Amino acid sequence: MKRRAFIQTSALASAAMLLPKFLKGHEQNADIKSNKILVVIQLTGGNDGLNTVVPYENSLYYNARPTIAIPKNQVHKLNDELGLHPDMKGIKNLFDNGQVCVINNVGYPEPDRSHFRSMDIWHTASNSNEYKHSGWLGRYLDDKCKSCDLPTQLLEIDDTLSLALKGEKLNGLALKDVKRLYNTTTSPFIHQLSTQYLAANHEHENATYLYKTLAETVSSADYLYKTSKIFHNATTYPNHEFGKSMKTISEFIISGINTSVYYVSLGSFDTHFNQPKRQSDLLKQLSETVEIFMKDMQQYGKLNDVLLMTFSEFGRRVQENASSGTDHGTANQLFLFGNNFKKNGIYNAAPNLSDLDDGDLKFTVDFKNVYATILKKWLQVDEQKILGKSYAYLDFIG
Repeated sequence: MKRRAFIQTSALASAAMLLPKFLKGHEQNADIKSNKILVVIQLTGGNDGLNTVVPYENSLYYNARPTIAIPKNQVHKLNDELGLHPDMKGIKNLFDNGQVCVINNVGYPEPDRSHFRSMDIWHTASNSNEYKHSGWLGRYLDDKCKSCDLPTQLLEIDDTLSLALKGEKLNGLALKDVKRLYNTTTSPFIHQLSTQYLAANHEHENATYLYKTLAETVSSADYLYKTSKIFHNATTYPNHEFGKSMKTISEFIISGINTSVYYVSLGSFDTHFNQPKRQSDLLKQLSETVEIFMKDMQQYGKLNDVLLMTFSEFGRRVQENASSGTDHGTANQLFLFGNNFKKNGIYNAAPNLSDLDDGDLKFTVDFKNVYATILKKWLQVDEQKILGKSYAYLDFIG
């Protein structure tokens, strides 16, 4: 490498270090036509589904959990056998409004109990015996954004980008604070480097790539910041990280930013010991924030265009452990929040605690069927191209 190219590349690499861990795809003209928006909430760490949607009439549940089971008189009853954790009053309110669909026993064949591997399986929509390097939402972007103006159709509210949003050709964007990102990219140093892209005599492909990435990052930050300034949300959200992230998503949606999918995480739900307090805190954060968010969407006329989905990489074992906690399990429930359900409430049968697989719940719904349904019926794309094969649709939406 010539000296000039080396200096340019080193400067650009240093500039990139000054930015947040902001991963992105390539700028092109917008292809995504649907006005529907998906918000994915990842419950990181393996949330205990049995203490979330509680089988309060099942003696097997209480026998398996003598110290951590939720007492029957504390649950928010959803039907004659299932109820929500006592700290999920907000979601109970949404349930009563017909804005919740609970899908029980979601998982996949030959489950893996490793956090990392199971999360990869969910992120990539792969089978447990195959390995993919692109995520299901990243491949959605590949398919629907061959010529997008800005790579902002997929946004993760975080410092780093999850595998789920990394495509084979394009990636989503990850950011936590759009104002901080904008201020960073408008510094004189960054501005000078980014404006050199067109004029520079690139002598090395690494320098060309870094210039292009930096210029695209600057233009994306500019678009997000200026568009998000259209609307400032006066609604008070909870003062925790998840609440702040959901408020950011709300402002982006109401501002009209061209994002189709938002992604955010809450956790860790890895409750091997002293589960009751930790899980209660997290479920309260989830419930109170989602209720406020849904009210925001209704107030600003966006409720019919937004679908929320929660998932966790696995559930927990049915039997509690010796540390007032639960260990890694398999199947779990999945929550959907929206206003367009063909079938809301409790979608399918409760977990069968008398028919376990070595102490774990048996899955009855493959999560890829959920993905296929959302891709086809909500985001209006060819789900077979994205998932690699055909999966039967579920009928929670039309």
